[in-house]
Amino acid sequence: MKWVFVFLFLAAAVYVHFRGRVRHRLGRQLLDHSTFMAPINVLMYACSKVPTTPYLKPDEHFPELEPLRARWREVRAEALHLREMQQIKAADQYNDVGFNSFFRRGWKRFYLKWYDEAHPSAAELCPVTTQLLREVPSVKAAMFTELPPGSELRPHRDPYAGSLRLHLGLETPNDDACFIDVDGQRYSWRDGEWTMFDETYIHWAQNGSQHNRIILFCDIERPMRFAWARGLNRFIAKRLIAAGASPNSEGDKTGAINKIFKYFYALRLKSKALKERSKGAYYFFKYAAVAAVIALIVWL
Repeated sequence: MKWVFVFLFLAAAVYVHFRGRVRHRLGRQLLDHSTFMAPINVLMYACSKVPTTPYLKPDEHFPELEPLRARWREVRAEALHLREMQQIKAADQYNDVGFNSFFRRGWKRFYLKWYDEAHPSAAELCPVTTQLLREVPSVKAAMFTELPPGSELRPHRDPYAGSLRLHLGLETPNDDACFIDVDGQRYSWRDGEWTMFDETYIHWAQNGSQHNRIILFCDIERPMRFAWARGLNRFIAKRLIAAGASPNSEGDKTGAINKIFKYFYALRLKSKALKERSKGAYYFFKYAAVAAVIALIVWL
């Protein structure tokens, strides 16, 4: 039975690696979180009620989201007010495991909600937007995100396939030099227009224009064909994904994962220091640890 599970895990990991037109190099894929999440993600794809293509049409598959687009100017007004207050920003501490690597390349965010009710800071500063989000239960997470001129996000996959990503342009360059690329297909943001994509495909973004970009960024629950799959998706979201909650300010909730993230990041900094001193030693310990984990799994 153990070998059946090992085979299923490997088959799922191979499927995820070859899914789509763009993929990571093999060395990176082996240690990418999408490999470890592959079995559950493949299940999400198999049970999905909507297409599993890189891009989807939100107005066709999610008509309940239309109020967000219809009132985008009101949403934009609250986002611009936050920017003036310098509230759309990088995390103040190491307490945003999901997006920590984005900050050093210029990306910023202000959380509106994260798999729960609105952040208290968001409910106070963005009453219109948080009320709109409250009226659309399929929106599981939302934030305002900023991509300043010259900033970028490197190619990556998000870890979990239980949601789909919605981007609604609020203040954008309206320029093809500011874009997101999902599985080799580019989309350029425009004010008042939206796109939806599967964030478990490799995607990256760049603002090569001279103007700022602010969007409403939402995670939308992936509709499932079966009640048990929907229940499993919601269980994982509530118990695992919600633990990645990150605060905007004091008074906002910090999830369990982010409470311990600073300790793991301290180890990460030590490993980076080792890599600078000796790449040979770094890769030896790195792959020795991977081999030890694999050996433990096989032995058990």
